[in-house]
Amino acid sequence: MKNSTIRRYTFLLLTLCTVASVAQNTKYVNLFIGTSGDNGQVAPGAAAPFGMVCVCPDNDPRSHAGYDYAVTKVSGISVNRLSGVGCSGGGGNLRIRPVAPSQELHMKKNHEKATPGYYSTAFTNGIKTELTATHAMAVERYKFPRSISAALWVDFASTFEDVATCQYKRVSDTCIEGYVQAKNVCGHGRYKLYFSLNTDQPFQLEEQKETTACLTFGKKVRAVEVRIGLSALSSELASWECARWEKMNFAELKSQTGNQWEKQLSAIDVKGGKKDDKVIFYTSLYRAYLSPADVSSPDGAYLGTDGKVYISEDFRYYSNWSLWDTFRTKFPLLVLTEPARMRDMATSLIHLYATGKKDWSTGFESTPTVRTEHAVILLLDAYRKGITTLDFRKGYAGMKEEMERLPMRSPDQKMESAYDLWAMAQIAGIIGEKADSEQYRQRSVSLFEETWKKEFMNVTPAFEVMKNNGLYQGTRWQYRWAAPQYIDKMIEWVGQDSLRSQLTYFFDHHLYNQGNEPDIHVPYLFNRLGAPEKTQQIVRSLMTEPMIHKYGGNSEFKTPYLGKAFKNDPEGYSPEMDEDDGTMSAWYVFGAMGFYPLLVGDEYYDLTSPLFDRVLLRLANGNTLTIQTEGRKKKDAPIKSIHFNGKKIDDYRISHNELIKGGELIFNYK
Repeated sequence: MKNSTIRRYTFLLLTLCTVASVAQNTKYVNLFIGTSGDNGQVAPGAAAPFGMVCVCPDNDPRSHAGYDYAVTKVSGISVNRLSGVGCSGGGGNLRIRPVAPSQELHMKKNHEKATPGYYSTAFTNGIKTELTATHAMAVERYKFPRSISAALWVDFASTFEDVATCQYKRVSDTCIEGYVQAKNVCGHGRYKLYFSLNTDQPFQLEEQKETTACLTFGKKVRAVEVRIGLSALSSELASWECARWEKMNFAELKSQTGNQWEKQLSAIDVKGGKKDDKVIFYTSLYRAYLSPADVSSPDGAYLGTDGKVYISEDFRYYSNWSLWDTFRTKFPLLVLTEPARMRDMATSLIHLYATGKKDWSTGFESTPTVRTEHAVILLLDAYRKGITTLDFRKGYAGMKEEMERLPMRSPDQKMESAYDLWAMAQIAGIIGEKADSEQYRQRSVSLFEETWKKEFMNVTPAFEVMKNNGLYQGTRWQYRWAAPQYIDKMIEWVGQDSLRSQLTYFFDHHLYNQGNEPDIHVPYLFNRLGAPEKTQQIVRSLMTEPMIHKYGGNSEFKTPYLGKAFKNDPEGYSPEMDEDDGTMSAWYVFGAMGFYPLLVGDEYYDLTSPLFDRVLLRLANGNTLTIQTEGRKKKDAPIKSIHFNGKKIDDYRISHNELIKGGELIFNYK
């Protein structure tokens, strides 16, 4: 037996052993959920966990993430994109077409397939493509019918936003190297990607222009494999990414990435519930692990936002942020399921403060990114939940500078800034800056009190109007609850019974907007207002039942949408509901497990009725947490009692630091 055959046999044997040892949760992932129209703005691209690559077709006309399930026409296949972030997206680089730009390219939808780490489709002209990815390499396989000569048209300057600069050069008859620098989401800031494009067949370079070229392979060639390595620092490192995998073939790379996803999703097992519930759950869990991306070199080098290269010896540097919404759910989920990575992510944000941070993308990003508001809340949350090795001092000056430029132009900005100041006060206290801590605390309290009493306390009919009084993507009703750290003050000023009645009115009259993030925590407020059964009923309904949506992302619907917010379908989310880089996915994961971070920056979770009968979490510290329902005859039955490791919980709250000790969290319905 040849050495290569032995190696492949050994690899496949190890693969089978690895797969057999986990729960095969990837079979429940449907990558086409939310890929059609403006119903999630996500794509089914091949990607590795927390990787720089998400390779798949871009449809013509494209959607925010490049791909649209409802469109068959394809402009080409690009190597990266952001998941459900709205605006004009980010990425779409190094687009390849297997036919000339003058010819239309259409997919056969019934030949399309996507699983974690893999995508394939066939085109109406007989060409077939398969895609997979490593952490920083896209692998694209093209098969041509005999009637079509093997050729690839490459757009080195393709992007979802404007290209700033682009260069490429032929290094050999199988390799092209260069870089592309492009604008980020909504035109804010820039990122620069170095690349090494390698083919398994020698090519001739034809139709060569400043930013495009055609690679031809000769009449006898029927299949071509392209490997595109990426780096934030150099073409040499991009080439190294390709070289490190050169001994593995396509099937082995696909299997390797699939196994990474299997391991990633095996940390949580669920039992009970409908199959669609499991599909939505594991698809949501998958999407929480797509970003941010580890952009460090093998020796720990990374590009700072000041344009300088730094070397880290004790953490991996992450980029690719969309914190404006993800701080609410996705990063609290990563604190629970990925604490080691989360420590590096939080440390990366501290270094971002040290090298120069803007609310949106800076001019020196390592990969497509969006925005980084509310990072102090995320950092506080990580610290309160046990990641205490963070060096806040390193980024403290940048944090203080950010506190002085917090937006204050509209009532919603003031509410959000009060939240940032609240978190900053605690971070200052943690590092012993008592004067700063008191100053930020007072600023937060006074800003909240002034804004809430003036804009949100006394309800009027204007509260139902989208963007009233300058609000951004919301109503006064929705932003009214945007400061959960001050729910005690709302109760003091309005009274608990009155506030509960107002919150009931809010939901009974369909004023809640599941399609946008400012109020997605609000169902859990009933726990704090003495009506936990309403939290249970509303959360389950939002996850599983049709609801009336009066509002889209920017305005009221002319005709309210009646339907589910989460569906196992290409139109997987309600209209205009961005998935927002894992935010909505993590919201669903938390709700389905039965607990939720109502106040990000606090160590507690609020409890609700889990969607599944049993949830098993394999925690990173080696402990196991079982969440179990007992005596539940109907899915909407109210909780009668909750016990954690035999001790009764009366206030529908549990601390993170208790939860990760493991054991049994029992919800009793008898």
